[in-house]
Amino acid sequence: MIREVVVVGAGSAGLIAAVTLKRKIPDLKVTVVRDPALGTIGVGEGTTPNFVEHLFGFLGISPRLFHQVAEPTWKLGLRLLWGSRPHFDFSFALNLDAQWSDLPMPNGYYLDEDFDSGNQSGALMSQGKAFVRRADGSPELRPWYAFHIENGKLIRLFEMLARDLGIRTVDARVADVERTGRGLAAILGEDGRRFAADLFVDASGFRSELLGEALGEPFVDFGGSLFCDRAVVGGWEREEEPILPYTLAETMDGGWCWRIEHERAIHRGYVYASRITSDDEAAREFVSRNPKAGEHRVVRFRSGCRRRTWVGNVVAIGNAAGFVEPLEATALMMVCNAASDLTKLLLQVGREPTDSMRDLFNARTDSGWRDIRDFLAIHYRFNDRLDTPFWRLCREETDVSGVDELLRFYRENGPSGFARHLLPHTTNDFGIEGYLAMLLGNRVPHGNPYRPSERERGVWNDHRRELRRKAKLGMTVAEALAWFRRRDWQGIRSGPG
Repeated sequence: MIREVVVVGAGSAGLIAAVTLKRKIPDLKVTVVRDPALGTIGVGEGTTPNFVEHLFGFLGISPRLFHQVAEPTWKLGLRLLWGSRPHFDFSFALNLDAQWSDLPMPNGYYLDEDFDSGNQSGALMSQGKAFVRRADGSPELRPWYAFHIENGKLIRLFEMLARDLGIRTVDARVADVERTGRGLAAILGEDGRRFAADLFVDASGFRSELLGEALGEPFVDFGGSLFCDRAVVGGWEREEEPILPYTLAETMDGGWCWRIEHERAIHRGYVYASRITSDDEAAREFVSRNPKAGEHRVVRFRSGCRRRTWVGNVVAIGNAAGFVEPLEATALMMVCNAASDLTKLLLQVGREPTDSMRDLFNARTDSGWRDIRDFLAIHYRFNDRLDTPFWRLCREETDVSGVDELLRFYRENGPSGFARHLLPHTTNDFGIEGYLAMLLGNRVPHGNPYRPSERERGVWNDHRRELRRKAKLGMTVAEALAWFRRRDWQGIRSGPG
């Protein structure tokens, strides 16, 4: 039986894993080994709705505490300066794969030409608003939002939670490991201390000290589908800029640039492929587009995952298990998925892991990584906004074979939600809605354009006018922050308002 767990790594992945295990299995002894030489990554992070559900639903963390300590801003989705449209929005609420009861076709067929304001979330994004305003002046929170968070503040929150739960944190740098037939017996610190456990969670980041280095689990490279491997990151203190309720993804000559919104700062990052664009070239383009950014630095990464993420008594979570580039903010989504799956499985087998359980965990995690790879790949394959060497390479060589059947179905049938049955069953937040948003948003041709009658068009436009009316009267992020703070975050909830 697993009674003691050692987590290697005290970043967001390690702390989320530690808190999840301890909160759901209180008698588990959990120790976090923190390398004192490593700081936080110091970047802004976007999340998806599963992060909200994991914190407030699965873990039962107080939304009030979360907002007070982490100081997030709300995120309704992603705005893409992508393809031939001026922009298009991918909101977390159902849009294309939804249907009004008084119309005969799903929304996707009516959004083919005009992609704006197909649902309430999209209408709010178009108006720069975060929430519909209720009759009493309060913001209406619906379960289709996520957050922008500064990494350091998120870690501070989980450090507090870890202390309150009795999780032990020690400063030590891993020097070696003791092996056993089933994996590891202990990790050894540079100072000679020995940390033994029944289960080890490798949250050591890209180093993957336990799973990759100690156990030698192979890395599966996604370079055939995702060419970017570096990012220039920077930002500036907010001045008069409004706080946008979405993450911006802007096409650049050699890749794309994110914009993540914090209350008092704006974070930007230019993601590019080093085989096409040098660090200096990327930095020059980044600064030319973001003259306020000031100091900036280059971050290197590799898109891919370990062949297995649970080997023997070692489970990797976060970058130690895998990473795909920052597009669509999948890092914390995969951390939450892995932490909750691990915890639930341990509970259901009485904390005595079986081979079949490990195999299931590995298959489920592998499917999640590959689904994300394929989803991100279509962002690149079909973006025809710029004719530069990088984007020509993407259109000509990006491997999208993992979704060949889905693409064939779309090209023949258009934006039908029935294509969902061609996707793997994973816990990713995107689903067929995400695929349809990217295909239709990028104007990928299909052979089934729909021509609504005048009556249908009138009904459709009436729905959108009402959505836009409510959005126009809605609350901005700044207004919502001020409203909740006046009430000391009392009554804030994670679900429907």
